[in-house]
Parts: sequence; C-alpha cells; structure tokens
Amino acid sequence: MTTIQSYTTKDGKKLFKFQIYIGTDPLTGKRQKTTRSGFKTNKEAQLALSRLRLEIANGTFQKNIPVTFQEVYDIWIYQYEKTVQESTFVKTSGIFKNHILPSFNEYKIDKINVDICQNHVNEWFEKIQKFRTVKAYASKVFDFAMKRGYIQSNPMKLVEIPVRHEQPDLEEEFENFYTREQLIHFLQCAEKENNYKAFTLFRLLAFSGMRKGEALALTWRDINFEAKEIRINKALSRGKDSRLYVKNTKNKKNRTIKMDDKTMEFLRIWKEQQFKDYTIIGFDTLTKKQLVFSNEYNEHLQPTKTRKWLEHILNKYNLDKITTHGLRHTHCSLLFEAGATIPEVQDRLGHDDVQTTMNIYTHVSKKAKENAIQKFSDYLNDDNN
Repeated sequence: MTTIQSYTTKDGKKLFKFQIYIGTDPLTGKRQKTTRSGFKTNKEAQLALSRLRLEIANGTFQKNIPVTFQEVYDIWIYQYEKTVQESTFVKTSGIFKNHILPSFNEYKIDKINVDICQNHVNEWFEKIQKFRTVKAYASKVFDFAMKRGYIQSNPMKLVEIPVRHEQPDLEEEFENFYTREQLIHFLQCAEKENNYKAFTLFRLLAFSGMRKGEALALTWRDINFEAKEIRINKALSRGKDSRLYVKNTKNKKNRTIKMDDKTMEFLRIWKEQQFKDYTIIGFDTLTKKQLVFSNEYNEHLQPTKTRKWLEHILNKYNLDKITTHGLRHTHCSLLFEAGATIPEVQDRLGHDDVQTTMNIYTHVSKKAKENAIQKFSDYLNDDNN
C-alpha cells in the first residue's frame, strides 16, 4: 500500500513524497520501486500518484531517468568510489555531504542553470577557504549527467570565479618549518622525554623527509640497517568509519632513501627497546610484519597521537610552533640549504609534481637572499668598528 509522506528540506520547507511498486525488472527479475518527491502539497502528491498508477495499469509507464541532483550524485559516487583510494573517497563524500548536497540535492538536474550555480559558488566563497575545490567536485556531477544524457551542458563551467582581495596580514606569518639550530634544539628536548618511541619517530621524520603516514606504515623489514636504507612503499590512511588502513604512497611510486648513521643507530636502539617493552605485555616484535611504530595493542598508531606528543614537547620547553608535517618541510628546506639539487629533493621526498618542490625552493632562496644582505651589513659594520 503506497503512502504519501511529508519531509522537511534543509532550508525548512515542508514537502511531500511517495514510493510505489512498478513491477519486475525483466533483466534481473527483481522487484522495482520508484520514488517521487518535491511536491508542495499532499493533494499535488496524491494527483501524481493517481496518474502514475493509471500509467502502470495501462502499461504506458516508463521509469524516469534520475531527475534530481541527489539522484545523479548517488549514481556518480557509486562509480567514483571504484576509481580512487578509500581515503580520497572519504574526503570527497565529506565535501558533498557538508557543502554541495545541502545546496543542490532537491534541485531537478535539468533545471539548474548558471545563475543557481553562481549563487551557491558565491556562498561557498564567503564560507569556505578552498571553495574552488568544492566547485570542482560539484562540476564533476554535472559532467557525469552530460555523459548519461540527462542534461545538455554543464552550468557550473559558466560560473564567474570570485576573487579574494587579500587584506594585509598584521600578524606574524606562521612558518611551518625549523631552521637547523631550531631542529637540533627540538630533538635534544624530545630525547630528554621518557618516550623513546616518539623521539625516534620525530628524528626519523626530520632526517628522512617522509610523510607521517609513510612512517606509521613502516615495518622493520622495510629498514635495511646494513645498507642504511629505508624502503617507502605504503602509507597509513583513514578510510570509511574512521578505519585505519594501509594504502599505496601518495603518488603510488615506491622509493628507497639513504639514511645517516646516527638516525639508523637510534632506530636500532628503538627496535631493541620495543622488543623488551612489548615482550612484557605479550607481543612478539620479531615477526616479519612487525610495525616500527605501533600502539599498546601492537596495532597501527593513531595519526593524531603525534600531535599530542609534539604539543607536549613544544609547551614544556617553550619551543617555536611546528606541526608533524612541518618536520617534512624542515627536511626539504635544509636539504636545499645543504646544496641538494631540485631533482634530488623531489626524488627523496616523493614529490609527484616538481612545482611542490619548487615552492619550497623559492622559500629557501628568499631566506638565502635575506641572509646575504645581513652578511653584507655585518661586513660593513665590522669595517667601521
């Protein structure tokens, strides 16, 4: 028995919908239903239901193609999930859930024009820093609708992109990296703490430049103590329902990096301490798949743990602010200062796009120019004394 139900939209409007059985799919033999929504009154919904029943009885009913943005999105996201890594899918579906669907879900896909898109892009511009990313994902659904023949053109591509007029930043810019002296002092403070696992991890990040997810996915068989090399071929990430899982590296390219003697020695010491500590609580850390950094259950460490460790050290010793990812940035910056070439840095850090490497190189070059004028000034001052 089909019933008409009321529901409330995101903007508080009360509308009506119904779902009706339309027969058996001749291809699969499964029962089929169709849903109609967006009716302003119960009477309007009742009239549409009566007409639909008549079409079904007369054999003239043809199942409608997806008509709302939400319906097209449901088909698109199902296909999209099969083309990307789980962490990317989670990120994308979150953008739709939080920003795009609340704006577009009830709209008829073929009735959405450039003016409607422009209004919502303007709203995103006011509220979201990365509004261009939101616009780009919304556009993907319209492109998909075009491929399926639901619409003739993509109205999102005709939108005028708002431009931010940046105001002068009166506050000091936060630079998420350390100088050579700052890094040495930070690691000295970290080593004083009664947490050798955290110290070893921070030392490894700073002296390898690997991403945090890559470090948290390392097993001991990835570390070659004799050759002083580390193989980076996977990364820890977060998937559906906040589940941790191991995936390919960001650019899906494996790399092996050389390490310094001292960092390798710290890793060796940690391996021995890990064996002692975990044996006490009943874990064998000598297996082939043993994680280098694991939690108290010998499972993957929560990525948020490093932030807590880091904040403790920064606050206790009153150190300049930095994030865990800032240690990777620090490694990159210091490589340039030490004379490494752009291709060498790009290869070591696993940058897929050379522009990422160039952005850091430009920053370091600017710092070098500032140092140059300071040296010039010091030289003249010395002469005058």
